[in-house]
Amino acid sequence: MHLGHTFIAENGEVYIDKKRYMWLLSLLTPIIAVAGPVLFIEFGSEWLLWLYLPIWYVLFPLLDMLLGEDTSNPPESVIEQLEADVYYRIITLLHVPLVLMTFVFLGWFVANYELSPMGYIAAALLSGYIGGHGLNIGHELGHKRYKFDRWMAKVVLAPAAYGHFFIEHNRGHHKHVATPEDPASAKMGESIYRFALRELPGGFLRAYQVEKTRFLKKGRSPWTMQNEFIQTMAMTIGCYLAMAIWLGTSVIPYLLISAFWSMWQLTTANYIEHYGLKRKKLASGRYEKPQPKHSWNSNHIFSNWALFHLQRHSDHHANAARSYQSLRHFDDLPSLPNGYFGMYIVAFIPWLWFKVMDKRLVAVTGQKLDEINILPSKQEALVRKYHLQSD
Repeated sequence: MHLGHTFIAENGEVYIDKKRYMWLLSLLTPIIAVAGPVLFIEFGSEWLLWLYLPIWYVLFPLLDMLLGEDTSNPPESVIEQLEADVYYRIITLLHVPLVLMTFVFLGWFVANYELSPMGYIAAALLSGYIGGHGLNIGHELGHKRYKFDRWMAKVVLAPAAYGHFFIEHNRGHHKHVATPEDPASAKMGESIYRFALRELPGGFLRAYQVEKTRFLKKGRSPWTMQNEFIQTMAMTIGCYLAMAIWLGTSVIPYLLISAFWSMWQLTTANYIEHYGLKRKKLASGRYEKPQPKHSWNSNHIFSNWALFHLQRHSDHHANAARSYQSLRHFDDLPSLPNGYFGMYIVAFIPWLWFKVMDKRLVAVTGQKLDEINILPSKQEALVRKYHLQSD
C-alpha cells in the first residue's frame, strides 16, 4: 500500500509518484509565515517575530541532513502524463493568492501594531522570505506554455519588485547561463556579496535591454504597455501605491525591506546554482549548448519539496519547459553537500563557501581552467593554488 499516484505508460511501464500528495503540504509555507505575527498579537512578545529565522536556517538544513536524498526519476514513458496532469499545475497556482495575502497581511500588521524598530524589521524580513518563495513560484509559472500561468508569474513577482525576472531569466539567463557574460552565474573566487552587486543591477538592465531590442527589431517603440518590462514595473508600482494609500506612509520601509530580502533569497539561489561552472567556447565563438554538468544539483528531500525541485537544476536548464514534477536526477553531476537552505548559510560566510565549494568545483571540472568561470582578479592565485590547466 502506498500514498502515491500510479501512472501507467502505453508500453506498460508503471511509475508511482510517491511525492504527489506531499506537494500539497507546500501550501503551508506562506501560511506558517503568519504564525509569528499571530503569536505576537496573542502574547505581545516581539521575539516571536523572529521564529522563522531558526526555522529557515537551522531546522530546514537539519531536515535535509536527516531525511537524506531522493535520486528516483520518473521514466520518460510517463513524462507526457505527468505534464498533462492538472493537479500539479493547480498547486503552484494556489500559491499565488497565498503569497499575496501573506504580503498584505504583514503590511497591515506593521502598520497597525506598535513595534520597536527591530520588531518592524523582523516582520518585513519575514515578508521577504515569503516573497522569495513567491519568486520561486514565479520561476515555475514563468516557464509554462499557458498564458494564464505566465500572467500569474508576473503577479506573484510584483510584491518583490522583481517582475523583470520573468524576462531576464527566460530570455537572458537561460541563453547565457554558465558564461562570463551572464550576471546570474557566479564566478569562482567571487563572494556572494560581490556577486549581488553585479547580479542585481545586471539582471534588471538585461531585462530592460531584452524587451527594448524586441520592439526595436519590429520597428516599434518600446514605450508601450505591451512591453513586459514596463508591465511588470507598473504592477509593482501599482501594488506599492495601493498599500501606501491604504495603510499610510509607515508601510513604505516595510515594502522596501521586504522587496530587498525577497531579491536576496533569489540572488542567493542564483549564486549557488552555477558557481564557477562554465560552458566551453567553441571555434565558432559560440558557447557549447547548456548541459546538465553546468549546474550544481542537490537531491535532498526536504528542500527539493519546499522549492518544487528547483535543486534539480541541471534538468531544468536542459528542459526549461519541463514542470517540477517531471524533473530528473542525473548521476555524476556537480552536487552540493546539503540542500539550498543549508548552502545559504555557507554562502553567507565567504571563506567557508570557498573552502567547501572550490575543491568540489576543481574536482568536477578535472582542474580544467577552460571549464571554470573564474573571477579575473583572482585567476592567477587560484590557478596556482589548485594547479588548474588549460586545454
